[in-house]
Amino acid sequence: QVQLVESGGGLVQPGGSLRLSCAVTGSNFSMYAMGWYRQPPGKQRDLVATITHTRSTNYADSVKGRFTISTDNAKNSVNLQMRTLKPQNTAVYNCEAEGVEAVTVNTDRYREVWGQGTLVTVSS
Repeated sequence: QVQLVESGGGLVQPGGSLRLSCAVTGSNFSMYAMGWYRQPPGKQRDLVATITHTRSTNYADSVKGRFTISTDNAKNSVNLQMRTLKPQNTAVYNCEAEGVEAVTVNTDRYREVWGQGTLVTVSS
């Protein structure tokens, strides 16, 4: 019953900032890593940034220095702080979580869960 709930998308002007949040809801889920992906109109989906449970991060070269991925203290959500946004950053952004879920008392299953996607539009 693990789900990802995203928020923070919307319209922002070039050069502006936007903060996306993705919360993991559900019980008995141990998260290994989370990531943000984006799919611009008419293009393929690409990885933006990832963060592991040890707080190790990776970024696409195009967003290094502008985007910051982080988790909250409970490690049940992931944020993407986006700065100096550009029109080419317009895309549907999806968050993704990887981990194990205790589906039964003695059965843990690897899970990859995707959020529904939130649209970020960078335009003047």
